[in-house]
Amino acid sequence: MKKTTLKSVFLTGLLVLVPLAITLWVLGLIIGTMDQTLLLLPESWQPEKLFGFHLPGVGALLTLAFIFIVGLFTQNFVGQKLVTWWDAILRHIPIVGPLYTSVKQVSDTLLSSSGNAFRKALLIEYPRRGSYTIAFLTGAPGGDVINHLQQEHVSVYVPTTPNPTSGFFLMVPKAEVIELDMTVDAALKYIVSMGVVAPQMPAAPVRRPVEPPL
Repeated sequence: MKKTTLKSVFLTGLLVLVPLAITLWVLGLIIGTMDQTLLLLPESWQPEKLFGFHLPGVGALLTLAFIFIVGLFTQNFVGQKLVTWWDAILRHIPIVGPLYTSVKQVSDTLLSSSGNAFRKALLIEYPRRGSYTIAFLTGAPGGDVINHLQQEHVSVYVPTTPNPTSGFFLMVPKAEVIELDMTVDAALKYIVSMGVVAPQMPAAPVRRPVEPPL
């Protein structure tokens, strides 16, 4: 009985400390990476030279402030014109232009508040019949691809677990895709936890086909 009790106490401690430790580790990694932006400043302007000691997180704060200022500036007419002018210059630079255009299209799709990518959680059969996984709607097939598909398809992203930043891009028949009554955040938690953190059951489960974004 004593052995079981000690084991239970130890596991309880792990359940409390492991999520906290992982959260702090991820935050430290992010802040440490963002602090590297201080290296772009002249040496005489860096906080260690000004204050005489290292201040962790200053680079992260400056990076966030810079992003906010850029976003605020580009919302007005002058800022939008400058962004358009800057885009036109970059698009005409060899090698840089195609790469910049591709990255910008992806970022506009994923980060735009008006975009439809990653707005719906789906259930699809993958990697074989009878085996299901969660995917996210990213759009509809385009270009010459649609000329070789026998029926209407949708484009989906199937993330891996526990790292959802890697995954697979698939084009799945629309009739075989089930839209889930589940938020994208809940679906991501479900994937990252490897199915341990299950979303709450909706009041009335609805099975309906997916409409691809226009």
